[in-house]
Amino acid sequence: MALTPDSLETAEGLMRSRYEAFRSLDAAHLLATWHPSTRPADLELDPETEWRALRVIDTVRGGVNDDDGVVEFIAVWRQDGQRGELHERSRFVREGGRWLYVDGDVLG
Repeated sequence: MALTPDSLETAEGLMRSRYEAFRSLDAAHLLATWHPSTRPADLELDPETEWRALRVIDTVRGGVNDDDGVVEFIAVWRQDGQRGELHERSRFVREGGRWLYVDGDVLG
């Protein structure tokens, strides 16, 4: 997914851009789109983890006219011949016209 200003207009768009950042090991994008209240000081991504697929399960709010939103997704990964899934319900807020990832609950 190419990052364009339009792709970051919704919480789901930001979540998809963050998934692509994990795929391409773009820690700078992940940190820049993380809310300051929960952002880690640094982020080390594992180049051995191959992110293979993303499926959005649900969205609550998070539209162009909202200030908060939730996106539930399943991201499929592969590492060392093993397949796994990250099932998360992520919270986002919009501040200063920009969507930011706050945190998420890992499910299942």
